[in-house]
Amino acid sequence: MPSAAQLAWQRDELALFIHFGVNTFTNREWGDGTEDPAIFAPSRLDTRQWARAAQAAGARAMILTAKHHDGFCLWPTKTTDHSVARSPFLGGNGDIVREFVEACREHNLKVGLYLSPWDRNAKVYGDSPRYNEFYWAQLTELLTQYGTIDEVWFDGANGEGPNGKKQVYDWPATWELTLKLQPNAVIFSDAGPGVRWIGNENGVAGQTNWSTVDPSVVPVPGVSGPAVTKMLREGDPNGSVWRPGETDVSIRPGWFYHPADDAKVRSVDNLVNLYFTSVGRNSKLLLNVPPTPEGLLHDIDVERLAGMRTKLNDLFTATAPLPPPTIRTVRGANRVMFSGDGFVEMDWDLRDTRTISIAELREDISSGQVISGYTIEGRIETDGPWQTLATGMTIGYCKLDRFAPVTVRFMRVRITSSVAPARPITVKLY
Repeated sequence: MPSAAQLAWQRDELALFIHFGVNTFTNREWGDGTEDPAIFAPSRLDTRQWARAAQAAGARAMILTAKHHDGFCLWPTKTTDHSVARSPFLGGNGDIVREFVEACREHNLKVGLYLSPWDRNAKVYGDSPRYNEFYWAQLTELLTQYGTIDEVWFDGANGEGPNGKKQVYDWPATWELTLKLQPNAVIFSDAGPGVRWIGNENGVAGQTNWSTVDPSVVPVPGVSGPAVTKMLREGDPNGSVWRPGETDVSIRPGWFYHPADDAKVRSVDNLVNLYFTSVGRNSKLLLNVPPTPEGLLHDIDVERLAGMRTKLNDLFTATAPLPPPTIRTVRGANRVMFSGDGFVEMDWDLRDTRTISIAELREDISSGQVISGYTIEGRIETDGPWQTLATGMTIGYCKLDRFAPVTVRFMRVRITSSVAPARPITVKLY
């Protein structure tokens, strides 16, 4: 079952990812660590503008790339000269992380920080024991100098160091240090231990998506293979740990800002679709929106974020509550059922015809996730044929099904299979 932090994390539904650093000024996606800190010179940095855009999008958190693979640190670290302290920004007295954290708190947004394990600038990278100590020193600065950090974001990015050796990360010790310094933080990586990667950067969670996983299949970040991909995408109904999926995707083709991509920003309809394929599949959406070299989110991106929220609000406008359903167990079905010999049906007489195109189902995941099969049906006449509108496997925190608009008076939801006794679910129609 989820911890209180995991439960609050998923209920946030949407967070913004902020990729900002030297790559913003070199027009690259991956820096090589040889960048001159003098190029980092945002002329109009406004982290409050980022926060306002996040709020307008309905996001409840933001995550900042405090350090990307190039090793450039957005805070004045004591561990390296490759940082904002050697840049012209505020005469070398700037601290992007602090401004980011303060902006989040002023706008009631949770704070997340990403510290890339791969560091192409650090001379000790590849000398595994020494680099691990170096990395933990950076992590300690971030987790002790900026108050409460709600999500700490890791990935499995890895490479060879200057000595030609591949760095070996000590992930158990890294996670232990993180929770020692921020005991209520949710840790993201391929392997959790708090929340997992969904297995792609396309914004699409699995149609089947369990929040439980088998930790032996994905023990550390960076492992690969068909079994790993399946576990990240779908989870495991028999999994021994709760590790819900986070769906990360960028509003632009790349993760950092590139002027040539101004005409390639995702449309409002595309962003709405991402909500359905992430939040609507028992995941959380982490949407990357990269600042420009000025230090601002581009007007196009801001407009699309606000448009996404407006359209989502329009789609999910509150309607009259459904009348109480008739609930019964149908016996004798040849299925794998939580009741052993049948399945649960919930029938509604809507008392008038209504045209619908979206069904929303939710389990109370505070007690776990159990439903593994369902069908949604509708009809107009009392004795007319049932029309199948949607079928699915998992529900979890939220399952959204879209179908062609259909006029119905009677609705039926069948819970056709479950891995444990099912509890009441929430049903809404739009």
